Amino acid sequence: MDCEEALFRLKAGNRRFVRGESLHPHEEREWRRHLTHEQHPFAVILGCSGSQAPPELVFDQGFGDLFVIRVAGNVVSPEIMASLQFAEARLGTRLFVVLGHEGCRIVRAALEENLAAPRPPSGIEGLVRLMMPALRGFGTGSDLDAQLSAAVEANVRWSVQQLIERPEARQPLQEKRIQVVGAVCQLETGGVRFLD
Repeated sequence: MDCEEALFRLKAGNRRFVRGESLHPHEEREWRRHLTHEQHPFAVILGCSGSQAPPELVFDQGFGDLFVIRVAGNVVSPEIMASLQFAEARLGTRLFVVLGHEGCRIVRAALEENLAAPRPPSGIEGLVRLMMPALRGFGTGSDLDAQLSAAVEANVRWSVQQLIERPEARQPLQEKRIQVVGAVCQLETGGVRFLD
């Protein structure tokens, strides 16, 4: 499946989900048995760990369709990068989606850090530090709630940029063998807005 077809499939699945017409594909016992021998996910989703936007449900996909990596704030770290490289090199996956969601609490924590609010616990601080390049200029001068939506999008774009700038991604991107896109899930509707 090429990148264009994979992206179309995600968008179609999300439209079904939003309309409440999910198909719940690939849940049959025979299909699950097939997956014990091999897998060929058509897309990689780097999503936030937040429980409000599970990628398999939001995109109406089933077992074996998506290679999902979830970490608070959909941040990129060496471990995340290695997982993405595994999906590309060993599973042949060509479409990579960074999926953020509205109201992300870890992005809010990063904004609060910019305002010099009380520091988050040390484990969370590591995640916040990974987001800081995306959030320069945020968290100053106005209401955090008013900035949160733009900050979530900026954080998604930062993760996309990091994936695109990997040295090993340069040639496949130029040859259009892989595609990296960002998206934000609107929690109230479940709709996913893909960023250009």
